[in-house]
Amino acid sequence: MTLRFGLGVAAALVAVVLLACASVAYGSTVIPIADVLTAIGRAVGLVNDGVTTPVDRIVVDLRLPRAILAIAVGAGLGVIGLLLQTVTRNDLADPFLFGLSAGAAAGAVAVITRIGDRLGLFTLPIAAFAGGMLATGVVLMLIRRAQGYGPERLVLAGLAVSFLFTALTNYLVFSGDQRAAHSVLFWTMGGLGLASWQNIGIGIVGALMALGYTLNRHRQLDALLGGEQTAESLGVPVTRLRNLTFLIASFSTALLVSIAGVIGFIGLMIPHMARAFAGPLHARLAVASALLGAALLLGSDLIARTLLPPQELPVGVVTSSIGAFFIVAMLAYRPR
Repeated sequence: MTLRFGLGVAAALVAVVLLACASVAYGSTVIPIADVLTAIGRAVGLVNDGVTTPVDRIVVDLRLPRAILAIAVGAGLGVIGLLLQTVTRNDLADPFLFGLSAGAAAGAVAVITRIGDRLGLFTLPIAAFAGGMLATGVVLMLIRRAQGYGPERLVLAGLAVSFLFTALTNYLVFSGDQRAAHSVLFWTMGGLGLASWQNIGIGIVGALMALGYTLNRHRQLDALLGGEQTAESLGVPVTRLRNLTFLIASFSTALLVSIAGVIGFIGLMIPHMARAFAGPLHARLAVASALLGAALLLGSDLIARTLLPPQELPVGVVTSSIGAFFIVAMLAYRPR
């Protein structure tokens, strides 16, 4: 298992590097790798020829921050999916299931159709983050009112909140400014077009929060794999751990969705793919999920930008298509 994990991590890391390079080089305009390296060298001061070209602006101001954001969002969603699947013991758990993405989408759509860009560049991220955290608060309130914190109640409360905020989003779309419908559609299907050096820190913080929490609590999360009674016998405060994990997952999801929109299925697929070479324990599994999530979103974004040039597909279209085939494969090849 150690050799398999090492080889898997090495392969995933190489894939992330290669896909990041391809993401910067390819798009509506193809830029040779040599020009990409020269542009980055000028940006960091390794090349001092006093020249700034349009290629430099494309590479440094547009594509490089987009690739970094794809790495952060993909890694974060992969780890968040792992956390939610562990605390709910549900193989299909991801941010969609708990209304986290739906809440963030409602906040963003409210800005696009009603409020407008009143707070500048960060108006949309702030609104989406607020919507995601509001959805989290409603889920936790429902659980407390039901006087139970089991995984089944958490899933049911999340589904109810997801339907509620989805309905609110649809109402805002159809009753608001119809000229904004295209922007709403693109954002609710996910995209990395907002990436810039000013806001990619939001995605990086969201990813590091989820990954850092998982690595810090990996032994307690491992204990949950044996069931609640086993974890309690080992001294793990199951209810508190589940609630804290859900809060961390919610906060991280709100940060990621606030800057990249609603990108589905990464949190569902990646933990299953990572278990194939990392095993069930969370220390290795978190690292593998982060790398595979980053690689998957980089590849999906590259497809979204190059499939129908010069148009750009929402990246959620690509990830959802991959996710559909993944679930069919799971059902077809799972041992009976």
